[in-house]
Amino acid sequence: MSTNRREAWGSILALGSGLSIAVVDSRPTWDDTGITAAALFASAALAAIVAGRRPWLIALLVGLPTPLLEMPARGPAAFIAVAIAAIGTLCGFLAGRLARPDRPAGD
Repeated sequence: MSTNRREAWGSILALGSGLSIAVVDSRPTWDDTGITAAALFASAALAAIVAGRRPWLIALLVGLPTPLLEMPARGPAAFIAVAIAAIGTLCGFLAGRLARPDRPAGD
């Protein structure tokens, strides 16, 4: 699969999962921060493995929807979601690099 196609699929996966997690987390009956954090981490890691490039973009696409929907209710503390997504993205990005050691950095 070409680099641009992988990056596009990774970005679509990141945005879709980020929006889905944000919608579930913003429900008044949802009160399980651990599951939300695990979903953010895992989604970001998977999207970073698929995309293979631009980990900062993946972290923002997964992590930003949650604080944007939660800001009125929880304030700036909701931005912890971006940090969790960034850590997941970094882990996924590094795992993807280790799995493909024979490929050049730009591929």
